[in-house]
Amino acid sequence: MKSSAKITPPALASYILAVLALWIILKAGLLVALFSGLLVYSLVHLLVPAIEKKFNNRQSCMIAVILLSIVIVVSLSVGIWALIIFFRSDAGNLQNLLQKLADIIEASRGQLPAWLSAGLPEGVDPLKGFLIDWLREHAGEAKLLSQEAGHLVVHLLLGMIVGSMVVLQDVSNDQVYRPFAMALRHRIMNLAEMFHKVVFAQVRISLINTVFSGIYLALLLPLAGVNLPLTKSMIAITFLAGLVPVVGNIVSNTVIVIVSLSHSPQIAVISLGFMVVIHKLEYFLNARIIGAKVNAKSWELLTAILVMETLFGLSGVIAAPVFYAYIKKELRDQDLV
Repeated sequence: MKSSAKITPPALASYILAVLALWIILKAGLLVALFSGLLVYSLVHLLVPAIEKKFNNRQSCMIAVILLSIVIVVSLSVGIWALIIFFRSDAGNLQNLLQKLADIIEASRGQLPAWLSAGLPEGVDPLKGFLIDWLREHAGEAKLLSQEAGHLVVHLLLGMIVGSMVVLQDVSNDQVYRPFAMALRHRIMNLAEMFHKVVFAQVRISLINTVFSGIYLALLLPLAGVNLPLTKSMIAITFLAGLVPVVGNIVSNTVIVIVSLSHSPQIAVISLGFMVVIHKLEYFLNARIIGAKVNAKSWELLTAILVMETLFGLSGVIAAPVFYAYIKKELRDQDLV
């Protein structure tokens, strides 16, 4: 193994500032702004090489990057607005979904063994507590769902604008950085690289899981004469929850199995078996897609999620895969792991 390079004072200061910044982001509720900015930065950077090849003139390249940034920011904003509308509709409303799940459990109680029926929640309030009790334990997370929604939208938009501005600076700026600025920029580039690898890989995994779940729910079951309620909601939940490694799959699988009870316990068992197969597929995909890119196993990601959830709540769950991959890259660059 080669010996690690000596850490210079500017580099050490950049590491300290990076750790402090990530802690402040989690504690101050700025994760949405950070991730939206990194998302725009990653998307634009993906297309910048093609733009630079097509536009040899620097000014034309700058204009193209600006227009591309605007298109991406607008597209993401429209997509997010569409999700908000969906989850406020009758099909996607959380309260309605929980009520329907509670009704399904109550209606299916007589078909289940007594030992299993006794362990199921009675009514929508216990079910809601069962599913989101850990959210209630963190008072800060209430902001995500109620009075601070406007602040989140502002953070989202500002993050995307800042991300596009950073890309524009990267394309247009040829300045030579001083040691501390160069070290800090290296920390930021590492974080952006890990965000790109983890998030884009997880989107691929979630899409694959969603496709298989959609085929099962919307094609195979109807062909067998089984038409489950909430099919569209379950497919949407599968994709969105699947963006969180491991934990998201457990949440979406639980919803699918409960809804399957509305038809019969046999269909619920078949759904559970199918979801187990998909869950095993996710572990394989994690190892091949995420693990190959960031050198992290599924158990490492799950451990990071559990620790971050304990320390920071919902924000920690969302941030854990990216932050863990970033920390591991910094350690690996110093030949420490």
